[in-house]
Amino acid sequence: MIRKILFLIAMLAFNCKGCRGGMPMIQYRISFTSKTTEMYKWNYICSSSGKGMKSLRIRNGRGVYAVKYNGSLPNGDRGRRKSRFALYKRPKANGVKPSTVHVISTPQASKAISCKGQHSISYTLSRNQTVVVEYTHDKDTDMFQVGRSTESPIDFVVTDTISGSQNNDETQITQSTISRFACRIVCDRSPPYTARIFAAGFDSSKNIFLGEKAAKWKNPDGHMDGLTTNGVLVMHPKGGFTEESKPGVWREISVCGDVYTLRETRSAQQRGKLVENETNVLQDGSLIDLCGATLLWRTADGLFHTPTQKHIEALRQEINAARPQCPVGLNTLAFPSINRKDVVEEKQPWAYLSCGHVHGYHNWGHRSDTEANERECPMCRTVGPYVPLWLGCEAGFYVDAGPPTHAFTPCGHVCSEKSAKYWSQIPLPHGTHAFHAACPFCATQLSGEHNCIKLIFQGPID
Repeated sequence: MIRKILFLIAMLAFNCKGCRGGMPMIQYRISFTSKTTEMYKWNYICSSSGKGMKSLRIRNGRGVYAVKYNGSLPNGDRGRRKSRFALYKRPKANGVKPSTVHVISTPQASKAISCKGQHSISYTLSRNQTVVVEYTHDKDTDMFQVGRSTESPIDFVVTDTISGSQNNDETQITQSTISRFACRIVCDRSPPYTARIFAAGFDSSKNIFLGEKAAKWKNPDGHMDGLTTNGVLVMHPKGGFTEESKPGVWREISVCGDVYTLRETRSAQQRGKLVENETNVLQDGSLIDLCGATLLWRTADGLFHTPTQKHIEALRQEINAARPQCPVGLNTLAFPSINRKDVVEEKQPWAYLSCGHVHGYHNWGHRSDTEANERECPMCRTVGPYVPLWLGCEAGFYVDAGPPTHAFTPCGHVCSEKSAKYWSQIPLPHGTHAFHAACPFCATQLSGEHNCIKLIFQGPID
């Protein structure tokens, strides 16, 4: 399926132009000053290669990452369209909370209420009945909206891309499955700065409309609720975002923030069962799926324990300094620098993903005329995919700061052992009801016995 994973710092990233095989610096293009901006409490360390910016420690912030983008979008991060989005405490609260409820019998009356300039959610029950819930200003919260629309209410613009696409231009999708106003994240302005997610976002008229065919209902306490067409799914990992974490259970979030089991299919009109002991509060490592884009939510405390871009660059240089060699050609191998070209370089490491042996590129060993990537390893005679290796650039996807020793199969993205094993066990939504593990750096569906392989480098023969 066409999909993309977003790193929401506050999930998932892809290799792209200027990133493949290297480690570009994380760039936060959100300006702020100590006098006017206070970020939500996250101790996030990041690096920036932007002009005039140095390495800094973010003490009060959070972020979202788009899965599949390995450091930046294919054509670069621009404005609200980027591979990661940092959430800051706004100078002035813009949150809203439900207030007055109107039961309307005519479309004209419903339109009159919706045009009052206030935020509202309209639930169309029939041609003759609509419930409109007005929302009033909430001075205690900030609201951030995510969606495909480029209109001003959207803070983080997400778009579909082809999973595992290795070309430099972002492929345009004729019919996106991502909602124009997909979801909203509401953050408390006071400690502990709790963040909650809700399905659907307010449009330019400050309205959310759930049509007659949308899943909607009245709860026992009398308040209305509903689901969006393709839904907003959330998965909280058990044990947080660490190497010890285990996958949680995917749930669906309603327009009012309640938690439900998944529908039979993504767009079914019948909702799942209410999960009363779970909430819509985001935690470090929470995954948010928008049916075409998957986001990773990271907290500052969680990011404090992840490697920085400088650390990943140091690991790259350390590997190259060890002068790994091709065991056949005996030529020295090296992972490309940040400013690498868009094509495979001469010294690029290649690997047989069935056994893990690392070689330089060679054009022999084919075992099948139909499978171009199927080669026989000259070291152990194992037959399997033979692909170039690319270092994972997006530090936010790492669960530890270990050396890059493992590669995902079949894409060849390299990261630490614990990070590779973590992502190899995470099921991501695919299509209307399927799930599979995917590489966070390119969203390619993983394969092989363990979805990743330990790399075997040969040192120099002096």
